[in-house]
Amino acid sequence: MKRLHLLLVASVAFALIPLSAGAWIRSPATTFATLPPGATPAEGITADAAGNIYVTTFGFPPSGESSAPGQLIVFNHAGKVIRQVVIAGASPHLLGLAFNPTTSDLLVLDFGAAKVLRVNPTTGASTVFSTIGNGAGLNALTFDTRGNVYVSDSFNGTIWRIGPAGGAATPWLADPLLKTMGLPPFGANGIAFNRAGDAMLISNTGDDAVITVPVSPAGVAGTPTVLAYSINGADGLIVDEDDNIWVVANQSDEVVVLDKAGKVIAKLGDFDGLDRSGAANGLLFPASIVASGEFVYLTNLVLDTRLFGFPTADSQWAAQVTSFTVSRINRHLPPVQGSGKH
Repeated sequence: MKRLHLLLVASVAFALIPLSAGAWIRSPATTFATLPPGATPAEGITADAAGNIYVTTFGFPPSGESSAPGQLIVFNHAGKVIRQVVIAGASPHLLGLAFNPTTSDLLVLDFGAAKVLRVNPTTGASTVFSTIGNGAGLNALTFDTRGNVYVSDSFNGTIWRIGPAGGAATPWLADPLLKTMGLPPFGANGIAFNRAGDAMLISNTGDDAVITVPVSPAGVAGTPTVLAYSINGADGLIVDEDDNIWVVANQSDEVVVLDKAGKVIAKLGDFDGLDRSGAANGLLFPASIVASGEFVYLTNLVLDTRLFGFPTADSQWAAQVTSFTVSRINRHLPPVQGSGKH
């Protein structure tokens, strides 16, 4: 009877706890587009002024590494394929891409060749914008108001800077906080300036961290510090008009949104199994993010990390994927339960 009494007391106490306290209202990730035949899963993503979405292929489908040159695939705002082109002279392994707002150049990071390519977005023709080499793991890129290009190097723990016209890259910042001994074995990854341009935000994938770097009016990097830890596989990163930081968590299949002080204010999206076509419902190893119109768009890399010698919780799901997708999430942030704020 004493045991029964304790169970009843515990049940009543649990029932009195407000279940909504601390819970997240997760805006769902839905399928925006399906990659056409002949494409490997996409990693990099960007958008143009017309709302078209551009992705680059990474060359590691579940079946194993591809030897075909990397591709650029363009979708209209409705998710229809506009074009699918091979990037001339590229390796199979492409990562970040973006249009330089100052010069309008489309730049693509060739991870496999440690080069930055200037790419014709219509034909796929390319020229070398900058060669970094030396074992660099070029991952993501951003720009300052002068048109300078900043590229994260996940293997060397470095942010490289390149002038608007291309040419030699110089190390803008190298720091132990940009390296990692963790898994996945990528340090500095997603990068973006805040709205004022006086700080750069950098995700560190293997350390599950977001780093903040003060930037002087002359564009000189200050001493980096950790803004927040515990974002599981912090990957692509953008900063919105309110200086909120949207971080793709590739190991927990979600987007974590931080305010500028590093406080989490939203957790969005999730993985909900595979559909009948063999595509992920929601997010599965999401990698990169871009905002356009009313949505943020994300690539599903669906990377089976056992190809690289280590298993993750999603590896067996990734191995079953046969149809590769881009997802999207509404940009309106839901309220935080119990905070009274939207």
